[in-house]
Amino acid sequence: MNEQEYLDKRVTAQINWYDKKSASNKKWFMRLKIAEIILALLIPFLAALITTEIETLRVAVGLIGVIIVATASIITLYKLQENWIEYRTVAESLKHEKFLYITKSGPYKDGSSFPVFVERFESYISKENTQWASYIKPKQNDRTSG
Repeated sequence: MNEQEYLDKRVTAQINWYDKKSASNKKWFMRLKIAEIILALLIPFLAALITTEIETLRVAVGLIGVIIVATASIITLYKLQENWIEYRTVAESLKHEKFLYITKSGPYKDGSSFPVFVERFESYISKENTQWASYIKPKQNDRTSG
C-alpha cells in the first residue's frame, strides 16, 4: 500500500469510524440522561398528587422509578459516556497525527517519515484495541466462571 492509498483508505476510514462512534455514543448518552432527569423530576410531582381517588398514580410513580433504574443501567452497561470520550480522544489524536504528517512537522520533519507515521498511527489504534480487549476479557471470564 502506498502513501496516498494508506491516507485515503486507512487513515480516513479510521478517523471517520472513531468520529461516528463518538457521536453515536454521545447522542445516546445525552438522550438517555435527559430522559432519566426528566423522569426523576416527575416522581415528586406525581407523588404529591396521589390521593385515594387517583390510585393509578402510585403505579405510574413506581413505573417511572423502574424506567429510571433501567435507563441508568443501560448507560452504565454500554459505557456510553466513557466510550464517547474515549472515541473522541482517539479521533482527535489520529487527526492530530495526520496533520503533523501532512505538514511535515513534529516527528515528520525528515523526508522519509511515512513508515514513522504508519507506526505511530497504528499504535494509537492498537492501544485503543488493547484497552478494549482488556475490558472485555474480564467480563467474559466472569460469565464463564459462574
